[in-house]
Amino acid sequence: MADLLTAAQMRVIEQAAIQSGAVTGLELMERAGRGVVEAIFETWPDLAKANHRALVLCGPGNNGGDGFVIARLLSDWGWQVELFLLGDPDRLPPDAKANHARWQGPTLDVADYATRDCDLMVDACFGTGLARPITDDGARAFLKDCALAEDSHEARRAGAAVYGAPPRTVAVDIPSGLCADSGRVLGGEHPWQDSPDCGRFGLTVTFHRAKPGHYLASGPYLCGKLAIKDIGITLSPVLQRAALMKAAAPDGAGRRAASLLGPRAAQPVLTKGQEAHKYDHGHALVLSGPMGRSGAARLAARGALRVGAGLVTVAAPGSAMMECACQLTAVMLRRADDAEGLLSLLDDPRMNALCLGPGLGVGQDTRALVLAALSRRRAIVLDADALTSFADAPDDLFQALHPLAVLTPHMGEFARLFPDLAQGLSDLPRQGPAPSRLDAARSAAARAGCTVLLKGPDTVIADQTGAASVNSAAYDRAAPWLATAGSGDVLAGIITGLLARGFAPLEAAGAAAWLHTEAARQIGPGLIAEDLPDSLPQVLNRLAAES
Repeated sequence: MADLLTAAQMRVIEQAAIQSGAVTGLELMERAGRGVVEAIFETWPDLAKANHRALVLCGPGNNGGDGFVIARLLSDWGWQVELFLLGDPDRLPPDAKANHARWQGPTLDVADYATRDCDLMVDACFGTGLARPITDDGARAFLKDCALAEDSHEARRAGAAVYGAPPRTVAVDIPSGLCADSGRVLGGEHPWQDSPDCGRFGLTVTFHRAKPGHYLASGPYLCGKLAIKDIGITLSPVLQRAALMKAAAPDGAGRRAASLLGPRAAQPVLTKGQEAHKYDHGHALVLSGPMGRSGAARLAARGALRVGAGLVTVAAPGSAMMECACQLTAVMLRRADDAEGLLSLLDDPRMNALCLGPGLGVGQDTRALVLAALSRRRAIVLDADALTSFADAPDDLFQALHPLAVLTPHMGEFARLFPDLAQGLSDLPRQGPAPSRLDAARSAAARAGCTVLLKGPDTVIADQTGAASVNSAAYDRAAPWLATAGSGDVLAGIITGLLARGFAPLEAAGAAAWLHTEAARQIGPGLIAEDLPDSLPQVLNRLAAES
């Protein structure tokens, strides 16, 4: 797992490193520029083998300073470089002004920009600190040409005939116009629909740590490929914590960096003692809906069993007993027609984790089941219908929730329980930093008093303490085939299985989200939800081999 730093957190960490005397701002800028050139040549080796032509757009701040370094280094490599500047060179910040002075070529006003032939376009206009839409016509034209070039590359990859060789495109730190904290485009949400406000790039190079916006919302689409370059910022844990505290919002948000989930999140799943008994790994209970709607619960139960729960039981109403019995083998089956029947099953203290929601149906009966289950204060996953049943009375649910609960809404279900938070994510942001899915999940977890997993390609997990993580199914982990019926039910079951094994809610949700994506990638196109549990052993075996 790696930290994702907001723009404010990155600024204070840079300043802390400079104030410690370990590095100067000028040195950081030089390293950043060199890192971009390295990433360009690593990504497109043909560009390093001969002289080429580059267009570089520099902005009025330190992102522009990085651009001056890049232009100088490419020129030293023998390239022809045209540099366009947005703003007055005399008003550049000190480090950027120093690198502007080191640049030996002409500086053109971005107002004079016009489409021209080149091999590389570099966006060093606005970085992570941008807080408003881009309104300059020249900059917008440059960014639009970047997007058109990348569209041509995609068309060529898809087999279309493309005349000529479109330029490669690279963004420095983050595509200009994209909010580094949220991954949302300032001034508009759909940049690929002929909007010149934000370009789409083949490569984005950022420094020290990735930012949430690289993984959230439109970020992965607009960034293309992401490279993270080390620029030599080293802080002691004490200084780093102090810097993050300094970057905290007045309400305390942002004191902790969110984590990007990786294989380490799932590593504890492999741990099972050689002499352990099945009862040492918990007993998960999954509630089923009526006849014709039991499939979702069976998917969840299989996910729980495959991830290592010692025992798994499906509790079904009488109408679904025969249907479930025909489909279940290693998963056990018990009858529960109502809340009273559920409570009688929960008299067994070894039944330590529950999953309610998949296929249960929406209404008062489901609400009664949820409230009964919550009254026993055991680890519990609430998904799908268990959430929607409280759409008209979310406070009734919030009052019953406890820290052992995990809510797993998709965006529609999230909007039913947290309409104000969802509205902030649907409004078009005019100023930055724009509200993010991280912000929304953290606020929802604080309100509900438990862990919230907000599903999507950029799944966000947060608990009531403010701890948060992102599971990104993007870049080389893209798994678009997860958008299929039943995949969320399997995820709910995997979380339940890990809760049964004794994982803390935040830990269980994070590990499950990571495994869920890896299971989908293991199968690939053509995946259906039934494939996901059965691909988990291959994922876990690979994880064990790599550990």
